[in-house]
Amino acid sequence: MKGKSLVVLCLLAACVGVGYRYLPSWYNPFAPLQLSDPPGRITQFKLRRLDQAQCASLLAQANQQKLITTTPVADSQGECPLTDVVRVRDFGPVKLSGSFLASCPLALSSALFVSQQARPLTEQYTGSTLARIDHFGSFACRNIYHRQNARRSEHATADALDISAFRLASGEQVTVLRGWQRDSTQPWLRAMLSASCGYYGNGLGPDYNAAHANHFHLGMRGYGICR
Repeated sequence: MKGKSLVVLCLLAACVGVGYRYLPSWYNPFAPLQLSDPPGRITQFKLRRLDQAQCASLLAQANQQKLITTTPVADSQGECPLTDVVRVRDFGPVKLSGSFLASCPLALSSALFVSQQARPLTEQYTGSTLARIDHFGSFACRNIYHRQNARRSEHATADALDISAFRLASGEQVTVLRGWQRDSTQPWLRAMLSASCGYYGNGLGPDYNAAHANHFHLGMRGYGICR
């Protein structure tokens, strides 16, 4: 009986080994992240565990594939020093109201979010293509909610972007403030905020508190909490 059990265990182990070997990379949490990996918890896990060198390599690939355009920025000192940041100028065909500073994780996560979710969701819900993203900026050397005794904001390390509106190829601008209240645009905006959970550590919108009534805060802290 023991011999049979051992044979069964060996067969199971062999099956697991073969399955693991031929498992598609996007289903394997320990395989290197690829820009073509579909959105999901495994992709999110891989994004969270990237070191600086891996992130920089993937961001360079994203530039080559025109998912994003970034330029290097020199390290800075001061009260809120910045290291290994870039200036994001666009997300390929999706333009920006202005360039912004971003840590490598924020830039890479944003490139994947825009290409894999924001653009398809915009076409699905509006019938138009996403042409531009308007924002309030990313880097700001301050504490959370500007409170004197609070911890530093994600903005103090260029780890968060505040998106205020989306512009469509049709010419229409949909702001978070007004679009969240309209029956015709709220489902789309909710879908966009929900989808951000797969890329950012946190996504905060109008339902979170009054301070976010007019923008989406997309930051790198946390583990995919969007509300």
